[in-house]
Amino acid sequence: MKKILAALAISLMAATAAQAAEMADVDTDGSGTVSMEEASAAMPDLSEDAFNAADADGDGSLNADEFATLAQ
Repeated sequence: MKKILAALAISLMAATAAQAAEMADVDTDGSGTVSMEEASAAMPDLSEDAFNAADADGDGSLNADEFATLAQ
């Protein structure tokens, strides 16, 4: 059981690191957030509606948590 939990924890950490790397690649200006322009450059099929749906706080950019929901 401990081995299974350890493997799960490692998998979750790897997935989180992968998402962070993806966001770092998309966040071209290094602001720590992703704008619609940055997101659409990385994901050409992204609609403004999908971006706005992911922008939970409505500030016009995606923080790491919001970006993670968009990247899923």
